[in-house]
Amino acid sequence: MRTILHKNETRGRADHGWLKSRHTFSFADYHEPARMGFGALRVINDDWIEGGAGFGMHPHRDMEIISVPLEGALRHRDSEGNQAVIRKGEVQIMSAGTGVAHSERNDSESDRVNLLQIWVLPKKLGIQPRYAQKSFAIDERRDRFQTIVSPDGRDGSVEINQDAFFSLADLSAGAELAYRRELGGNGLYLFVIKGSVEANGQRLGERDAAGFVDAETLALKAPIDAEILLIEVPMAPAL
Repeated sequence: MRTILHKNETRGRADHGWLKSRHTFSFADYHEPARMGFGALRVINDDWIEGGAGFGMHPHRDMEIISVPLEGALRHRDSEGNQAVIRKGEVQIMSAGTGVAHSERNDSESDRVNLLQIWVLPKKLGIQPRYAQKSFAIDERRDRFQTIVSPDGRDGSVEINQDAFFSLADLSAGAELAYRRELGGNGLYLFVIKGSVEANGQRLGERDAAGFVDAETLALKAPIDAEILLIEVPMAPAL
């Protein structure tokens, strides 16, 4: 097993006034050759958007774009006619496919919104653009994994055009939890949203992340309360 460590303080930074962002992987003006992604996982942006602000309409194609709100509410609009507001406890996915334009704006004029915007390279190119959004009961991830994204919509998750699985868990202090990889050849990428965990012996703090290559299982311990996102992705995307 090989471990790739990405500490919070080593992430890229962007400050546009209305938007403050931390980039786990190379994005926009932040370019680090050693951080071009983790297998099919291409982007994790930790975005803070000021009240009344947001991303104007802009295009994408052939990318799986997942939004996980952590605080506040985000208003979505796209060229396919979809309009929605997403909040903490919900997950949004947009398969850009042959091409789609969208905007994402803070739904509040005064309160900031914080979200994780995640990009995954698709399994198939040129598919029909698709939008989905789902609410998940937060209490159902206490000391266990809650699948929120999968290739087949298992356990009520939203579907992704890739052999990837996203899971959230809220761990109580002292809790232990194990994750077993769904598909051989996939890697495991752990992002600590809040608190602190030990993952296969690696101590990670808030907003730290680590990728585990060739790991069939991931053993987690929480010395304090913690909120985590675990992403399982192919390490050799067929693109």
